[in-house]
Amino acid sequence: MLEYINYLLMGLVVFFIINRMLPAKGVRHITTVDLKNEIKDKNKQFIDVRTQMEYKGTHIKGFKNLPLHQLAGEATKELSKDKEVVVICQSGMRSQKASKVLKKLGFTNVTNVKGGMSAWRP
Repeated sequence: MLEYINYLLMGLVVFFIINRMLPAKGVRHITTVDLKNEIKDKNKQFIDVRTQMEYKGTHIKGFKNLPLHQLAGEATKELSKDKEVVVICQSGMRSQKASKVLKKLGFTNVTNVKGGMSAWRP
């Protein structure tokens, strides 16, 4: 019986780890090359979810800094749920998490930039 419980617990842990790593359902993923074609679209909102320090170091013109830890709070009130939200971070991991948060908050049109600023070539 104890062995069964251990297998069950191990299975749950594996499930939660895999679930956190999978992309959010309904989120579009683009490369930084694709981003260059979309960056001038005024009907989209561009947010950078890195820390303020990272953002000050370097950022893409047109992206607003809304750090990941602030997304669930008041920060999202500045965003329109009627417009697409394009999210970037340093590598694509935090922006993927941010995409999941935005989807849970009711944003229906969310795009994650794969590779993030590490892949950006101006």
